[in-house]
Amino acid sequence: MKVVILAGGRGTRLGPLTDERPKPMLEVGGRPLLWHIMRSYAQFGFREFTIALGYRGQIIKDYFLNYRAETGDVTVTLATGQARFHAPVVEDWIVHLVDTGNEPQTGGRLKRLAPRLDTTFFMTYGDGLADVDIAALLRFHRQHGRLATVTAVRPPARFGHLSIDGTQAVGFNEKPQVAEGWINGGYFVLEPAALELIADDQTAWEIEPMQALARRGQLGVLRHEGFWQCVDTPRELAYLESLWQTGRAPWLPAPSRFQCDSARVVAPGAVTRVTPLTGVTA
Repeated sequence: MKVVILAGGRGTRLGPLTDERPKPMLEVGGRPLLWHIMRSYAQFGFREFTIALGYRGQIIKDYFLNYRAETGDVTVTLATGQARFHAPVVEDWIVHLVDTGNEPQTGGRLKRLAPRLDTTFFMTYGDGLADVDIAALLRFHRQHGRLATVTAVRPPARFGHLSIDGTQAVGFNEKPQVAEGWINGGYFVLEPAALELIADDQTAWEIEPMQALARRGQLGVLRHEGFWQCVDTPRELAYLESLWQTGRAPWLPAPSRFQCDSARVVAPGAVTRVTPLTGVTA
């Protein structure tokens, strides 16, 4: 089953961090956000990815073309140009890198991928991390039989939350999840027919298509109460890095399934789209 990841946006709110590279290539723990997202699907057995490229897409292509050399030891014979790799790549992924242009909106990118998507598929964005149970999401989608299923999440608060008793603070949470309201968490399961609701390149998936699906009773919602964090600002990227460095990264798979090159990923053990989910059906 294919996993589509939209990775064509620039991420203008991140300032100079995305001047030279696309947002999905910003790093946490020495690896791109895109890699972390892909691994979150791979741990559930979904290892075929279609990446919708756009802004500075060549950087993503180069990353995967050079992946084996970048993540392991290699011996190069300069006289012949022959390279010998000393270890197999742990990630047994198939990655389709598709240029969907610089200008299309999210829906436009999906529409350009439609000829490649002839059966049920996952879709997500390349700018956030979560501990969504992908297998449970797929089961939910199949049980309810709608054209689309979205994972709903609580929006992270912008500021720390103080619990106060009179003049005394009795608790403080730096990054609480808001207790009320749900937003589009960006983890979808879609049927190909859902893409017929996309008009053209300038269609934002999160507006007309999702609204049409909701009106028709074809948008299911799986509520996710766990970890979810988009990356729209340098502060949010730094927050994810701090979780990684302290060994508290909730999106990590179980330790028994976690393998990586320690030279590239440091201290492993030691998502935005804010469309209100109005009119959707659970």
